[in-house]
Amino acid sequence: MALDYHHLLAWPVPEVRQTYSVRDSQLYALAVGLGADPTDPRQLPFVYEQSPQALPTQAVVLGYPGFWMKDPGTGVDWVRLVHAEQGLTVHRPLPASGEVIGRTRVIGINDKGPGKGAIVYSRRTLHDAASDELIATLDISTFCRGDGGCGGSDAPPMTLTATPERAPDAVCELPTLPQQALLYRLCGDFNPLHADPEVARAAGFERPILHGLCTFAVAGHALLRTACDYDPARLTALKARFSAPVYPGETLRTDIWHGADGIAFRTVAVERDTVVLSHGQAQIAAR
Repeated sequence: MALDYHHLLAWPVPEVRQTYSVRDSQLYALAVGLGADPTDPRQLPFVYEQSPQALPTQAVVLGYPGFWMKDPGTGVDWVRLVHAEQGLTVHRPLPASGEVIGRTRVIGINDKGPGKGAIVYSRRTLHDAASDELIATLDISTFCRGDGGCGGSDAPPMTLTATPERAPDAVCELPTLPQQALLYRLCGDFNPLHADPEVARAAGFERPILHGLCTFAVAGHALLRTACDYDPARLTALKARFSAPVYPGETLRTDIWHGADGIAFRTVAVERDTVVLSHGQAQIAAR
């Protein structure tokens, strides 16, 4: 079955109710690299149960409906899809534990043409289960490399701009572990592309790659560290384009520019001198 524009636009992605614990928040923080310096008191609240806190980017794994594009009924060639862009808007700080509801829907498709793929735009809203209060909005662009020719022509939900040409105002380097993808998948994203070497090779990669959302979270950590003094309530929005894969074990350098309209950033895999996150933008609340 080939991808059909109207069929996928109407695809009923199931609503997800999820209860998560402080332990889940700690696992997420460890999976994206917090605690690498166990003596840093600013990182401890994210990985230690005294005065626990959740990272803002943890919203991306909550209320997650699973790898729904793998369902044969969608018509998506799931082996060849990649995460293209991600946006996160935090409407209220995420508690370290709670119960949430995630509601996901496809909001548009941009057909690049036969043989050129298509970009599927979806949005997930995360709500407090008790009050239905909106906690976060997540905009996702998925590049379906094998699904061009479906006929969609919708505009993207996010506007991304290139980073400045001048030298960055701040730089933050953070390591990833060789087993980082295996840790991160325990937070709920079980796409075999990130664990199975055979699946990775079939998708055109030399070995399993890091989840794009883990790279996104490492950049979020860099911003939390350099611009927010580890106050999670101050990082209120984050969006970026996934421009190249990351291989677990690489060092990620985030270059940061301060501007009147917020922060611009990009993230580079140091060992290959390759930009892996581009067109990054973030909003930081005042103290």
